[in-house]
Amino acid sequence: MSAEPSPQSPWQAATITRIEKRTPRVTSFWFQPSRPFAHLAGQHVDIRLTAPDGYQARRSYSIASAPEAGGGVELAIERLDDGEVSPFFHDVAAVGDEIELRGPLGGHFIWEESDGGPILLVGGGSGVVPLMAMVRHRTLRNTAVPVALVFSARVWDEVIFRDELIGLDDRRDGFDLVLTLTREPARRPSDYSRRVDARMMAQAVERLPKTPRLAYVCGSNAFVSAAADALIGAGVPAGIIRTERYGV
Repeated sequence: MSAEPSPQSPWQAATITRIEKRTPRVTSFWFQPSRPFAHLAGQHVDIRLTAPDGYQARRSYSIASAPEAGGGVELAIERLDDGEVSPFFHDVAAVGDEIELRGPLGGHFIWEESDGGPILLVGGGSGVVPLMAMVRHRTLRNTAVPVALVFSARVWDEVIFRDELIGLDDRRDGFDLVLTLTREPARRPSDYSRRVDARMMAQAVERLPKTPRLAYVCGSNAFVSAAADALIGAGVPAGIIRTERYGV
């Protein structure tokens, strides 16, 4: 994910206050910044690690927590075996550790209650993280804006925030969850077992009461390209599709 740092977002110290494993490769870390800040659903922060010899590594991570949640910010960090930052968090970081952080960053891939809906969210793997902030924002604002989330994961055990999302889906309050597994059979009658395609996107749109006002797509470059093409193939206007990409 890329965004130029805002002059209003200098580096600051942030303390890890909580750690929770989400999937075998994704763990949530909660950070309490030394100078707390407000953020919007969909924004991200930069993390900077500095080695004893002065070498620095930086990465951007989407904020998973809703703006109203309080208690710092939650980042769901996927372990990348060849990464410079994620192995530190998974293998070394502990509650009480202090790191450098700046943000919030990003002003395009955001959703606020005042933006209205319906909205269609499409996430692949850890690309669900900023979408989760939007879903949580909707829940905590107790708004009736219709939302459909299509979440693609390889297998059932890699569905990040799985229990929370299914619990929200069960409320039947206008939030609709569609899981699609690419390497396992679907576990729920309404889910899929294949990669995203135009037919799946068309059926996701049909779950909404009317044409989506906005669509958000986040994931790897390849996933975002495929999902955006599928949305356009399903008749979703390209002008309402907002994308966020990471990786290669």
